[in-house]
Parts: sequence; C-alpha cells; structure tokens
Amino acid sequence: MEIHRLPARSDNYIFVLRDPNSATAAVVDPADAPPVLNKLRELNAQLVAIFNTHHHNDHVGGNRALLKQFPSAQVYGSKQDDGRIPGQQHYLKDGDKVTIANRTAQVLFVPGHTRGHIAYYFAPSAANEPCELFCVAALFAGGCGRLFEGTPAQMQPSLAKLRSLPDNTRVWCAHEYTLSNLKFAASIDQGNDALRSRLTQVIQQRNQNQPTIPSLLKEEKSTNPFLRWATPSLQTLAKSQDPITVFGHIRAMKDRA
Repeated sequence: MEIHRLPARSDNYIFVLRDPNSATAAVVDPADAPPVLNKLRELNAQLVAIFNTHHHNDHVGGNRALLKQFPSAQVYGSKQDDGRIPGQQHYLKDGDKVTIANRTAQVLFVPGHTRGHIAYYFAPSAANEPCELFCVAALFAGGCGRLFEGTPAQMQPSLAKLRSLPDNTRVWCAHEYTLSNLKFAASIDQGNDALRSRLTQVIQQRNQNQPTIPSLLKEEKSTNPFLRWATPSLQTLAKSQDPITVFGHIRAMKDRA
C-alpha cells in the first residue's frame, strides 16, 4: 500500500492510499477534492473508498465533489456520525475492518475530539514493515485534538488505546501542528531530553518547510505530554496520579496557552 500525503487548506493533510497492483485508491479524510483529484490523475487511479474519521468539514469537505467524479466510491465513517458525513454508506464501530490494497485496517473507536471519532489501524503485512495509524485529529504529533464533543474521561482512554499499539506504528495525523504542540510540551515537561531534541529537529524541519507527519508512536510515547499521564513531573503539575485528571489538567492548560 502506497501512502501519499497531500497538503490542503492552511495546515491540513489528506492521505491517498494506492494499491500498487491495481489502478485503485482510497482517501482518508478529504478536506477538499482538488488535491485528491490531481493526485488520482497523476497516479492514474480510480477512487474506490473514502475513509472518514469524523464529521468536521475540514475532514469531509471534499466528499461530495469526489463522489461526483467517482459515484461508485464507498464512503465509510463512524456509526456515531450517522447523518453528519456527506455520502456515508458504511457505519463503523470499534473492531470493524476495512480493506484497501489487500491490506486490512482495524477500526478503533476513539471518542473525545468528537463523540464519534474513529481511527484506522493497519497492522504490517511483513515483519520489516511499520504499522500505519490514521488517527487524524485524535492524536497529533506532540499533541491531541481539542475536546469539542467529548470529555477527559472519554479522551484519555481513547489515547490509551492508541498508546498501546506497537512502537513502530507510524502516526498519520491530519494537521501540521507539531511545532506549536512541542513548544507547549517543552514548557511543561522541562526535564525531558528527548522532547528538547525533538523540538530542535522539528524547528529545523519547519524552517525548511518540511512536513513533520508521520511521526513514530515510540517517539510520541516519550515526548507527547498527552500520552505521559504516568510521568511524575506531570502528575505533580496536575496534583494527581489519576490518568484522567492528569490528562484533563494538561488539556486545559493547552487550551489556555
């Protein structure tokens, strides 16, 4: 499975998944149609599936235009988003599976950012390949999504579910927020050498206008404060050892930053 990362809007990413053995492709969260249509023409590929993670317009805004060009494409989304995703035909729940390019993804229900957010997790097809996680707006590189429709009690278990995946999982989130996320992280996790090193690297990448996505889950576990609720310094900051309380405190701090 080829993964093509397409920039869109001011800071979005769209992901086209192409089957190298056929002329078919899927797209994850098409914010807008033109970048996807241009890439499909370049790849000479037929769109067969739209995999949506949640209903926000900056992730489903291209659905209708893509369906006009590819009316047989199947639109997948969360069961909890019934009626909120344009063209949705398949209503997914935790543990369901979807397939593209002879690769099968497990659907993970990860509410918090929205009430129905899902992620798509592709286990590797060979021992030397990474896992692929399309988590879009649940887990960001160095951060996590705002709680627009959920609560810390929903979001922290969702992030714990993602955190439990293998270290070699590539994290495909759909916004280029990494630099601002890591600056905030460094302000509250000041003794974290891995975080300081990552921030330096990301500053260099962004100065050269390079994307920071995907990241590796191993790196997120050591530098992303929203996955580090068991870290003593962050527990001290939150005055609690309860994972939900620690997460909620850090999320509230980020919202005020």
